[in-house]
Amino acid sequence: MSSFDENTSEYISKTFNKLDLSFRELKDIEFDSCKFVNCDFNESIFYKCKLIDCEFEKCNLSLIKLNYTRLLDVFFEDCKIIGVDWTKVDWPNIIPSSPVKFSKCIINDSSFFGLNLKEIMIEECKAHNVDFREGDFRKGSFDYSDLSNSLFNNTNISSASFAEASNYDIDINYNKLTNAKFTKHEATRLLTSLNIQLLD
Repeated sequence: MSSFDENTSEYISKTFNKLDLSFRELKDIEFDSCKFVNCDFNESIFYKCKLIDCEFEKCNLSLIKLNYTRLLDVFFEDCKIIGVDWTKVDWPNIIPSSPVKFSKCIINDSSFFGLNLKEIMIEECKAHNVDFREGDFRKGSFDYSDLSNSLFNNTNISSASFAEASNYDIDINYNKLTNAKFTKHEATRLLTSLNIQLLD
């Protein structure tokens, strides 16, 4: 287990366990191939930091601010990440596939508005009240996620997978769904925008 010092500007291949940096500001720090386990970053600020090939497991990252911070190949598993504005991240100009992936996380009340995050993975997550409007999430995976009250408008989810995803409200007239995959029993939700009646 590694210790953390705010005066250190670079960490490579370090593992941090039960680190508490809630309500703290981290500035101009690079984390490369680091792992964070059971750490608390609640309402912390990452300002002009870099997170490259990092993994967060069972961490609290609710209400973090990521202003001008660069993320690349970052994986979140079983984390609480509520109320995050992902549009503030310093995303690369060219993104062949999403630099972030989420598994078994709570990402409620977050915004991905207008982002180009092809192949994003949001699997087995609770994603309530998340803003996906105007975004490009082609070939993404939302499998087994609960998307209650999340917003999709002018969103490109072509070839994305929604296998066993639930509670989504996607208007097929105002979103791109070509070759997207949906589980049959939930796919009837896509018909609500057509103002038709379904009969048993």
